[in-house]
Amino acid sequence: MTDVLRRGRASLAFSFFAQGAAFALLVTRIPAIQDRYGISDALLPVFLAAVPILAGVGSVTTEQLVKRIRPSRLLRWSQPVVLLALLGAGAGGQVSELAVALGVFGLAVGVLDASMNMLGVSLQRTYGRSIMLSFHAAYSLGGIVGASLAWVGAHWHLALWVSYLPVVAVLLPAALVGSRWYVDGDPAPVAEEQGAGGTVVFGLLLPLCLVMTFAYIGDSTVSNWSAKYLKDVLGSSEQLATVPYNVYMVTTLVGRAIGDFGVRRFGAAAVVRVGALVAACGFAVVSVAPDAWVGMLGFTLLGLGLCVLVPQTFAAAGRLFPGASDAAIARLNIFNYVGFLVGSPLVGALGDAWSYRGAMLVPMVLVLVTLVYARSFAAQQDRYGGGHERPRTADVGRGSNGL
Repeated sequence: MTDVLRRGRASLAFSFFAQGAAFALLVTRIPAIQDRYGISDALLPVFLAAVPILAGVGSVTTEQLVKRIRPSRLLRWSQPVVLLALLGAGAGGQVSELAVALGVFGLAVGVLDASMNMLGVSLQRTYGRSIMLSFHAAYSLGGIVGASLAWVGAHWHLALWVSYLPVVAVLLPAALVGSRWYVDGDPAPVAEEQGAGGTVVFGLLLPLCLVMTFAYIGDSTVSNWSAKYLKDVLGSSEQLATVPYNVYMVTTLVGRAIGDFGVRRFGAAAVVRVGALVAACGFAVVSVAPDAWVGMLGFTLLGLGLCVLVPQTFAAAGRLFPGASDAAIARLNIFNYVGFLVGSPLVGALGDAWSYRGAMLVPMVLVLVTLVYARSFAAQQDRYGGGHERPRTADVGRGSNGL
């Protein structure tokens, strides 16, 4: 039993790592993709918006697919599709080929993200303690590795397919081998008083959807505007302007690596409250920063604060609907892409119409709204340690073998 759980956890963590690397390799080489295919600045936003929109479609589709197909099987085959679509985006020669590759990438990412988090929530339930942040820490580590490899490719002026092929050649077979040990959990038993436990009531899920949206608005603000903000507003050099996002990713990794311990000791609601306050302080520091170094301090705080919100939102959805956690996670995952779509244009429009300093206050306010919904994260069973440890269940769920 213990070996099954350990292998399941390790293989799922690798899946998160591989997805973080693949996504980073795509988004950090967008300028190179634009140059390769001759895409105009006016057309580029259409391609960029298509990926999260199709990912939302993939997530909605996953909610229906898991009624007949186990999440482990969906993850097993969607991850290779994502990696091959990434390679296709770098190897094509016509705009139509790029459109097909990005379309496949978006649809498969929606299935992959939803099924990964379904397995993470069910495995956490089987473990009987908070481990969800550790999976997202693996995603952050993959993002750092992918961004670093993208920098190497750009620095040496490598063709996109030359940059992508070795990564896909390593990650794809490793992910397929690791998928043998995914663990599918059974739905948690639903007590009679938990009337909504077996079905997803959107009104109950809505607070978590809003938190997910606000978290990704904050995240997309950092990923899309940190370099421009440091260079144009705070007067940094072009080289220094590349540092904040790297700092943000590193502090995100650190925060997620230690976050599970905080959840076990103090509870998910307390961790979410602290994360929201730290992130809001980060945006405030960025907004009033007199120079680039103070601005980087703000982005550091943002990484430490925002990093806990998304993993805990998925975990909270699993607790809120124990008998229908897969459906709840698939619906919640859509708001990941909503936040991504809204965040960057919102900050850009406010920055152009008002000021970029003022624009940074908008995601700050949205993150603070998370405090209103923090009670949605409260669950006594998540408070492990300090007298709150509950026994680990002996049922390890259903392995993905023999599907």
